[in-house]
Amino acid sequence: MLSFFRGLDCCGMGQNIQRLLDKNIKFHRFIAYVICLFTVIHISAHVFNFENLVRAYDGSSLQHSLSIMDDIGNKTYINPVRNQNSDTPTEVFRTVAGVSGFLITIALILMVTSSTELLRRSYFEVFWYTHHLFSVFFVGLIVHGMQGLLRRQTNTNEHDPEFCKGMIKDKCPVPNFESSGPQTWKWIVLPLSLYFIERCIRFVRSLQNVTITKVINHPSNVIEIEMKKPGFSYCAGQYVFLQCPKISKLEWHPFTLTSSPEEETFSVHIRTVGDWTTALSKACTGDGMEVRDLNEIPSISVDGPFGTSSSDYFKYSTCVFIGAGIGVTPFASILKSIWNRHEHSCASLQIKKVYFYWICPDTNAFEWFAQLLESLETQMAEKGNRGFLQYNIFLTRGWSKEEARNIMVRDETQNVDVITGLKQKTHFGRPEWTNIFKNIANDNPRLDCSARADVGVFFCGPPTLSHTLHTLCDQYSTLQEGVKFYYNKENF
Repeated sequence: MLSFFRGLDCCGMGQNIQRLLDKNIKFHRFIAYVICLFTVIHISAHVFNFENLVRAYDGSSLQHSLSIMDDIGNKTYINPVRNQNSDTPTEVFRTVAGVSGFLITIALILMVTSSTELLRRSYFEVFWYTHHLFSVFFVGLIVHGMQGLLRRQTNTNEHDPEFCKGMIKDKCPVPNFESSGPQTWKWIVLPLSLYFIERCIRFVRSLQNVTITKVINHPSNVIEIEMKKPGFSYCAGQYVFLQCPKISKLEWHPFTLTSSPEEETFSVHIRTVGDWTTALSKACTGDGMEVRDLNEIPSISVDGPFGTSSSDYFKYSTCVFIGAGIGVTPFASILKSIWNRHEHSCASLQIKKVYFYWICPDTNAFEWFAQLLESLETQMAEKGNRGFLQYNIFLTRGWSKEEARNIMVRDETQNVDVITGLKQKTHFGRPEWTNIFKNIANDNPRLDCSARADVGVFFCGPPTLSHTLHTLCDQYSTLQEGVKFYYNKENF
């Protein structure tokens, strides 16, 4: 439970600590897999144990002798199976541990199966509501051991088990057994209390006034919502949770901030891919392309910001930003922030050159990002600083070789790219990362004979590409190349 507390991001911790906390999702999943593994082991062991307890009444073994002892004041029995003519399934579900264990297991199965990538992306509501079965899970854990099936002998001074076995009614008193009592609550009360405190804080934040200043209806089912909130401050690369009480009073959805911290307002871009986002889009725009009057748009609550800011880019004179698919979203805020600081000659900004690589299956879903690049392109041209940002767009699918050839022929006669409308032409296919890193190394030679040029590489996207980029950063960080690449994986 501690692995998904959002409030840990906002406790004024150092950036290194926060970067570790930013990996809470991976840790959360790992713990879930471990819980699933030990749940299987736990259930298997108890089913085997109950089978032995049911069979203990057969024969004349020590287990048989212990099982048939009279139940005197609920102290003398050790075998919880009190019916000699029963079966394992019946006896399991006669116990509190059996019933609660069944409910815990069902809750766990539903939470795990609804957490797959496909369901989270396409049916977030299913994931969100099903995950709240964790309350059933933890309540079940608390009551799971209350019946006290595991018992220990309390009168070993009068009844030595080694000496008295087989002589229960002759020379030894009756052994007494009692439960040690439930212990699980001691491990659960702290995280549950912290979670309750966080939910209270989230409720208070939801009551704070949020003013919607602008709504823009972008192509390809994307809306941009610009907002103001008293005392709200954030850093580039962070995200917020949004709630629209008119749509649902229980659902909070995460969205990356796409504005820069230097702006007076903050904004998010929302693509309509599920029930909640579709309902929000209709609430803002109706059934057409025209945006409703701001007074007609329902109120929105904001919780956050969360996540580690990507302020490490301030350390480097050269930065390489790589966004793949939906992973391009955090770089909207980062690129805006860098340009704003560069434009105003911010002393803390050391960046002299930015390389940006955008890999996407099609640009239609991110036309708003192309508009952002176009805006930056225009601003840099007006300031006479075209070379500050060098960007490359790679279209990975949705075209044939013949179509790509025709587009490139047309591009030669156009001042702008026919697909994106940008001055930089679109590449077809996947990037040749080896050549890209070689070129960056050649463009950023060492500062002197002993020092190397430091280049920060920031990536947001799938793990497979992350591994490839990390390997290349290490490969080309050599004294011979004269460049040191520092790899940073952004979470999204």
